[in-house]
Amino acid sequence: MWIADCWKEYELLDASRGERLERWGDKILVRPDPQVIWDTPRRHSGWKNPDGRYERSSSGGGSWEKSRLPEAWDIHYRDLTFHVKPMNFKHTGIFPEQAANWDWAAEKIRDAGRPVSVLNLFAYTGAATVAALHAGASVCHVDAAKGMVDWGKDNAAASAVADRSVRWIVDDCSKFVEREIRRGRRYDAIIMDPPSYGRGPKGEIWRLEDNLWGFVQLCSQVLSDNPLFVMINSYTTGLAPSTVRYIAESILSERFGGHADAQELGLPVTATGMALPCGATCRWEH
Repeated sequence: MWIADCWKEYELLDASRGERLERWGDKILVRPDPQVIWDTPRRHSGWKNPDGRYERSSSGGGSWEKSRLPEAWDIHYRDLTFHVKPMNFKHTGIFPEQAANWDWAAEKIRDAGRPVSVLNLFAYTGAATVAALHAGASVCHVDAAKGMVDWGKDNAAASAVADRSVRWIVDDCSKFVEREIRRGRRYDAIIMDPPSYGRGPKGEIWRLEDNLWGFVQLCSQVLSDNPLFVMINSYTTGLAPSTVRYIAESILSERFGGHADAQELGLPVTATGMALPCGATCRWEH
């Protein structure tokens, strides 16, 4: 497991009975987590009096109880700054376990000894984009939601990298990659965080289990002749990291050489000293 254990302003205080207790800066949040199927004692005082709690609805979805929370606030990781905001579907705009991947990608970029162009697909609020820019890469950030791309721009500005070499693209990721292939544009690294399920601009249905193989094949055509890495993130329940590694080895290693590794991502739980699993990542490197 790759554990994001270098945070100072985020802390997973405890996890019990389907929820996680988290510190985001000086704010305490309670959010549901389907991985937390254990019933351990809840001794931390934050459980009883959090600044915000996301409550599931019996009819689906849910809502925040956040009377003591500002609309948004900043959180820092190393030299990076991100805007945090409680959103629908329990999200805050940041997946803190991904810090393990930000560090790995940044190190690969800094150690490359050459200019590195990164394509960040399904790029959400741009944490990986900001980390790659800070490490010295040029980045093309692509997401279908304009609000997420705008949030990414705000994070880049907050981290003082908005003036770096970056393109902000609002588009369907598959369609964009197809056009980049036709244009002859190539990238040295790809980061992707495809959803488990989604719909395309013309109502096309995306299911990760059905579409990931073809999407990785497509993306392999936009890699440069000397690619640096490809990172594939997955939050799809039941999809083993080794499955994604098999895809990466079959497509990327077969074409370019190199090798892939895949692990669960994890966050250390302060109350127990153990780690909460939080999705999976496959890292292919040339």
